[in-house]
Amino acid sequence: MKYIADLHIHSKYSRACSKELTPVKIAEWCAKKGIDIVSTGDFTHPGWFAELKENLEPAEAGFYKLKKSNNKTRFLVSTEISCIYKRHDKTRRVHLCIWMPTLESAEKFTKMLTDRGANVRSDGRPILGIDSEEVLKMAMESDTAAAVIPAHAWTPWFSVFGSQSGFDSLEECFGENSKYIFAIETGLSSDPPMNWRVSALDKISLISNSDAHSLEKLGREANVFSFDNGADYNKIIKAIREKNKNNFLYTIEFFPEEGKYHLDGHRDCKISFIPEETKKKNYLCPVCKKALTVGVLHRVDKLADRIQINKDNFIPYKNVVPLAEIIAECFEQGTKTKKVLEIYEKLLKNCGTEFEVLLEKPIEDIKKCAGEIVALAIEKMRRGDIFIKPGFDGEFGVVKIFKPEERKKLEQIKLL
Repeated sequence: MKYIADLHIHSKYSRACSKELTPVKIAEWCAKKGIDIVSTGDFTHPGWFAELKENLEPAEAGFYKLKKSNNKTRFLVSTEISCIYKRHDKTRRVHLCIWMPTLESAEKFTKMLTDRGANVRSDGRPILGIDSEEVLKMAMESDTAAAVIPAHAWTPWFSVFGSQSGFDSLEECFGENSKYIFAIETGLSSDPPMNWRVSALDKISLISNSDAHSLEKLGREANVFSFDNGADYNKIIKAIREKNKNNFLYTIEFFPEEGKYHLDGHRDCKISFIPEETKKKNYLCPVCKKALTVGVLHRVDKLADRIQINKDNFIPYKNVVPLAEIIAECFEQGTKTKKVLEIYEKLLKNCGTEFEVLLEKPIEDIKKCAGEIVALAIEKMRRGDIFIKPGFDGEFGVVKIFKPEERKKLEQIKLL
């Protein structure tokens, strides 16, 4: 049986996150999206932890479900923390995802943080002045089945390989304990092929999650598994660790150009560059003369040691554009306009979950339900036949499925 898992999200207690992110609503939206297993997010926050205990009960080993509900969504206990600390006279800023097999283990880990003086009440994603390697040790001491996954590993400011904050290898960051790191999160601005260029990551699994700050963003990236006799926490960990293609089928990815740190640039000056241009500019913005933010593509280029890659050696992936964004472009309207929402809900009602529509449903069925333009757009997305103005320095990229000349032809198609 196939399972789609989004294992890094946030709650209403995290900064800049929707107040709609509650256990019940998260589960409801997972059902719409087609997400079977979802992160609890933010378990270190006392308010959110209390809501988790109030709303969830144990299900399969290491999973939780909503109490008194027929919703089939399973929750995996997890959180993201921000480690900001000094090492070798350099400030390090590394975000880590922490997974725990039980709420009790999560509570034990949180107590260890508070005993070290951490303020876990300030934000759902707490900021710790604790070294990443030390956090890894604390997690493993809390529960030997815990997992520590470097979050969005390439983004400039807060990641293990970030151009402004991190390290050049996992060994530099975690020392002899790097042996316990079996996966990294690629983040929205990189995709598997970019990571495959770094041979040091061959032993590491690549996973993808949404890091959602709102219900609508759930599942914008995810992982797809298959298990004959049901899923549980340990099976997920084993499938990722062993990179078994019979169990870990593929990841669902943003087109990396859409990520907000793909290229180098300076948002305030509306300047963006590919790595070669940045080097020619001596890493300085030609407008304000300040340092450019070095993006993910540039950072991968710096650490990459090969170009030729045999993709058969790696877990596959599929790129998607969120369904609401596709519909919005078809009708040149916003994602939350009445027309877009009506077509979105109609597709879910008649064609299945969002992931089924994006990845599996026959194009003819989509055409009958939502019209020729939407069907054509989804078909183009599946082929990767799209155009993206890449993101940079915190600015998301802009996806265009139809080129200007294609748009003219579409005017001949009767809109719904």
